[in-house]
Amino acid sequence: MSLDLDQIVLHQLIKRDEQTLDVVLRDSPLTNNQATEEMVAELHRVYSGKSKAFGLFNAESQFADALKGCRKGEASFLDFTRNSTEMLRNELAKYPFAEGGIVVFCQYRYLAVEYLLVAVLTSCSSMLVNEQLDISTTHYLDIDRADIVARIDLTEWETNPESVRYLTFLRGRVGRKVSDFFMDFLAASEGLDAKAQNRGLLQAVDDYCAEGQLNKNERQSYRQQVYTYCNGQLQSGEEIAIDELAKELPTVGEKDFRQFTNDNGYELEEHFPADRSTLRQLTKFSGSGGGITLGFDALLLGERVFWDPATDTLTIKGLPPNLRDQLQRRLSGGDN
Repeated sequence: MSLDLDQIVLHQLIKRDEQTLDVVLRDSPLTNNQATEEMVAELHRVYSGKSKAFGLFNAESQFADALKGCRKGEASFLDFTRNSTEMLRNELAKYPFAEGGIVVFCQYRYLAVEYLLVAVLTSCSSMLVNEQLDISTTHYLDIDRADIVARIDLTEWETNPESVRYLTFLRGRVGRKVSDFFMDFLAASEGLDAKAQNRGLLQAVDDYCAEGQLNKNERQSYRQQVYTYCNGQLQSGEEIAIDELAKELPTVGEKDFRQFTNDNGYELEEHFPADRSTLRQLTKFSGSGGGITLGFDALLLGERVFWDPATDTLTIKGLPPNLRDQLQRRLSGGDN
């Protein structure tokens, strides 16, 4: 992995009781060695594999002002992290679900892009067996389950301040969204809506196929081509580029896909991140609710799966063998 660690500092938040959240601050950055480099590389790998939202700093962001001062040499990186951790403690203390954790600030470069990653990691206990087969307790940082993380693309922020995507963050799931207080701490707001961009792309593909009067099989083949390209970008960690996608697709009618999206006001960015769950709709139908979960390949609609909108009924011809076996066993047991 082509990752160069510049600086890393750890601080700690300790929850004493329901009203008290203490902070323990380091007096110096960590030494750049194999352990710290591997930790940052793992943080980068895990974070890059998660679905992220995009944002930008608000005009009144104290965090952004402090970061600018640090970048200009007006304050050391250590002082910036110490002051920021105090700010985070003050923000976190407002919420009853606030927990302690290790606050990580790491500045690093990956593929010629400079990043600042800020995270709050929980410490977990585990059992360790030594060479004498004695058991002891050890502690480790739960990086895989980190959900309080934000990353600033310093290169994008400083070269393109009008960008709406230089900051990324994770959305949490605890009560009031964990990401809410973290965004309050950063004084940032959501920018580029990646899911909306992906939904817009799917709508544009369907409309393009409809305008070209493609039949069912041709439409599905076209959707499959779009999915193949987009999934390839997702797997390689690259973004969807509309111009590049248009070159991958055959022209339908008089316009290529790029011209069609420009002329019909889809407001797609030149490039944007792929969203796995949205793109899956190109080739599959799926949904759940009321105790039912269904999913099937789009090609089967009208072939083995039939939908009657009037009665809101799906008819499936040819059940999966394992499902059929379960049904037969249940019926033979007297349940009906």
